[in-house]
Amino acid sequence: MVKIRSYNGQVDRFGVEDLERRCEVGPAENVFLYTDTMGDPICRIRNSPVYNMLVAELNNEIVGVIQGTIKVVTLHKPPKNAAKVGYMLGLRVSPLHRRKRIGSKLVRHMEEWFISHQVDYAYMATEKDNEASVKLFVNKFGYVKFRNPTILIHPAASNPRSFRSPPGIEIMKLKVEQAEFLYRKVMSSMDFFSHDIDNILTNKLSLGTWAAYWRGEPSAGEFGRDGKVPNSWAMMSVWDSGEIFKLRVGQATLNCFLYAKMSRLMRKGFSCFKAPSMPEFFEPFGLFFIYGIFREGPSSRKLVRTLCKFVHNLATASKDNYSSSCNKVVVTEIGCCDKLKLDIPHWKLLSCPEDLWCIKALNNNEDIEAFLEFTKTPQNRGLFVDPREV
Repeated sequence: MVKIRSYNGQVDRFGVEDLERRCEVGPAENVFLYTDTMGDPICRIRNSPVYNMLVAELNNEIVGVIQGTIKVVTLHKPPKNAAKVGYMLGLRVSPLHRRKRIGSKLVRHMEEWFISHQVDYAYMATEKDNEASVKLFVNKFGYVKFRNPTILIHPAASNPRSFRSPPGIEIMKLKVEQAEFLYRKVMSSMDFFSHDIDNILTNKLSLGTWAAYWRGEPSAGEFGRDGKVPNSWAMMSVWDSGEIFKLRVGQATLNCFLYAKMSRLMRKGFSCFKAPSMPEFFEPFGLFFIYGIFREGPSSRKLVRTLCKFVHNLATASKDNYSSSCNKVVVTEIGCCDKLKLDIPHWKLLSCPEDLWCIKALNNNEDIEAFLEFTKTPQNRGLFVDPREV
């Protein structure tokens, strides 16, 4: 008999870590990723306001886990624009115990936990081509396909380089108070904007928020004061996920493998050209996650590109407190129709043009027809991706 209960760090840690090592992430036809939580199985949810991990136990063995978080976000669903949402992530079932409805039991118990905390909507993210996950959530539990964000990935350079912004562009690190004020001013109307943005910005994993603007523009000298901003400006924040977990590629497509091999050979043979090289993805690597990307003004596109290069350099130069490995990738996630993706450097081979978010109403008083209409709204509205849920 499978028993579902809350995670107990004192007795479950090693069992959950062992399960995580044996479970791949991602569809088999593309890439298998394995996660190293570095001794803290709940590291991916620990920084959320409310969180929980459930484990499935069979004959004193951990055979499945699922994690969930709760927060208040902006959601443009009448009659109000705020909602308490539960995010479901990290569903794992031991390879030896699949097809025994363990995953279904974990999802159902997590939904019950959400309901006990008065959550309005539950949502989850998966790969668009992950048939098993889509069948479980959409076909069995009634989740509705809701958004198709784009995940953009760029490997950090192998060697640090001194960064110089282009002529005429100024980059400044904002104070937390400045960043919070600006985010609430320009992004609070975006779907899934976290109302506790202050907690995100003050978290130790948030490395800071940087803004770029053109030197000499009006208001540039008083950036952010009383809401004053230049005519063209951009900002973004950076979250260091590599401090809490690492990823490792366990299987890759032939194209990916050959590209990695060739790029390393070219780097050795033509080192003077400083050609980019595929990171050692078969070794553990960390993530620098860019969040809260915003630009405004007719000349802001170059500002975004400049900030991205600044962050790439920051990732390359950063020290790793966990290991001697300097393997890092810079990742961001934006709405599928967001024009920002034209200005964010990324490798097409590594990126995902269409992720999949699914959502479900948990409130019994919800008007189902209105909810379904809401899920069909065009995806041209901005999307805020919480770095705590990466």
